[in-house]
Amino acid sequence: MNEESYKKIVKKYTPKENKIKNYIISFISGGIVGVIGELLIRFYMLLNFSNESATTLMIITVIFFSVMFTSLGFFDDLVRRFRSGLLTPITGFAHSIEVAFIDYKSEGWIKGIGGNAFHLAGSVIITGIVSSILLGIIRLVGAFI
Repeated sequence: MNEESYKKIVKKYTPKENKIKNYIISFISGGIVGVIGELLIRFYMLLNFSNESATTLMIITVIFFSVMFTSLGFFDDLVRRFRSGLLTPITGFAHSIEVAFIDYKSEGWIKGIGGNAFHLAGSVIITGIVSSILLGIIRLVGAFI
């Protein structure tokens, strides 16, 4: 079997993805996550927290549930069903770190968790730091022009 016939077979049996359906599901589920976040902010404001404190508490709550659902083993199932709408930056970041904790805990605290906790999240952290430095330089230069 040559490479070309192999690629034809793979293409034939690879499941087709309905991108439009996935976009719609992601849009709706992301919107639902946004609404839940807004409801949490309003709930915390009813408890007499300031808007800033309520927003911080909402972020902590969303991270908590993301990590808890990952630890219980059904966050991946939710993502498969609701697509990328559940992987908003906060929940996706928390999920990626928690997965590393779960996967590498058997290797110990230092070599396992410590060495691998930021495998997925590290690129996000570096990109955030570098982009914030570049944007800060652009803003500084723009202030003198």
